[in-house]
This record gives sequence, structure tokens and C-alpha cells, in this order.
Amino acid sequence: MPAIHYLRIWLACVRYSLVRMMMFRADFIMWSLVEVFWVMVNLMLIGVIYRHTDSIAGWGPYEMLLLFGTSRLLQGMLMGFFWSSLFEMGRNIRTGQFDFTLAQPGNPLFMAATRKLDMDSLVNVIASAGIVVYAVHKLGLHPGALDLALYAALLGSGLVIHFAALLLITSATFWLIGTQGIEGSYFTLFDFARLPREAFRGVASLFFVYGLPAVIASNIPASALLHGFNLTHALWLALTAAGWLALAIFVFNRGLKRYSSASS
Repeated sequence: MPAIHYLRIWLACVRYSLVRMMMFRADFIMWSLVEVFWVMVNLMLIGVIYRHTDSIAGWGPYEMLLLFGTSRLLQGMLMGFFWSSLFEMGRNIRTGQFDFTLAQPGNPLFMAATRKLDMDSLVNVIASAGIVVYAVHKLGLHPGALDLALYAALLGSGLVIHFAALLLITSATFWLIGTQGIEGSYFTLFDFARLPREAFRGVASLFFVYGLPAVIASNIPASALLHGFNLTHALWLALTAAGWLALAIFVFNRGLKRYSSASS
């Protein structure tokens, strides 16, 4: 199917999500406020910590704000564009309603992963972008158009890592009865993305930096704004994202072969 058709399908899903948001405006407002509340809680925590120290693993308060904003940007984009769809996919696999996804005219993964958008989570993206802009201003940085483009590209690679990790977790539903507890573990593991890479040592570094690359997904884009573009780090992030995405797609496709429809 040509790419233009997938774009039209995605735009139809965006329109559906907007209409649904307008139907449940109070729900949208409430969850948007919850997202902003959690951002404020984390900002207060950072403020309290830096009242008692000037640096954490070499990162000052505004550098930490930049890292925090970057990590929240990644999580907000994942939640806004993919979380509801992938979460629903796991539920549909368990109930047999995944048949409807397979019957649609398009790639099953695309159809399953882009069905819904969470508009309240996209509010978190706006708030997180504001934090990044504020931190950049306080640090006296003056990124040009190319710097911002490279930052966006690195964010894209980080988002691919987050998406691949969530897809791997959700795809486990093809083999397991339920993955609700495993899906929740995503947030626990990727909460470490808001910490500086230099803070991890030994086994923790092997696991969170190299094994499960939650840390580099946010640290490398933030470091690119702070210290300039690093080709080695960019290639590391891009190759890691490509490897994780390839693994996630492979597991998803293997799971499809095991799937028993509601009619079988």
C-alpha cells in the first residue's frame, strides 16, 4: 500500500481522536491537569534536591531540568501517539478482537499501533517542551536551526527505542494470558531515563545504559544541546534504535503466527 494511503489512515485516526476528545471534554481537561500536576511534582523534587547539592554526577540544576524535560518529551510522545493503541492491542489479542485489526486494509502493526491518540498526553509534550526551552534559556545556550534539527532527530531515535520496548512488552500477550503487570513495569524501568548517564556505575550501567537503553534515549539528545553534536553518540543511539525496532517487529510477527482468532 502506498505511503500516502497510510498517511490518510493516520489522519482519519487523528480526526477520530479529536472528535472523541470533544465528546468527553471534562475527561480531557481532568487528565491534562493530572499530567501537568505530575510535571510540577517532579520539578519540585528537583528543586528540593538542588537545595542540598550543587551537582549530581556533574549535572547542575538547569542541566538536570533540560534532561528531565527531554525524558518527559519522549514519554509524552509515546503516550500520546502509541500507548493507548498498543495497550488496546494487548487486550484485543486476549479477547480475540484482534481479528478486526487483521481484517483492515493495511499493515497489522501500523493499524494496531496508530489507532488512537491521547490528547491529554500531548499536553504533557507541550509542558515538557516549555521546560526544555526554559532550561536552555537559563543555561545561556543559543542553539541554531541545525542544532534543533539534530536534537529532534535524536529525540526521534529515542522515541523509537521507547516504542520498541513497549511493543515487545505488548507482544508478549501472544504467548501469555495477560501482560498488565509487565506493561506497568515499562514506567518503572524508563523512569531511569531522567537520570544522568554518569550516575550509573557497574552493573547498573550495563543494564540501564547498554542492556536496556532507557538512559541514552534521553541523555544523548540533552547532551547534544549542552555540549554540541557528537557523531559517535548519535550513531550509537541510531543503531540501538534500529536494533530494538527490528527485534520488536520480529517478535510481533512471530506472535502473529501464534494468534488464534475469535472464530478459531
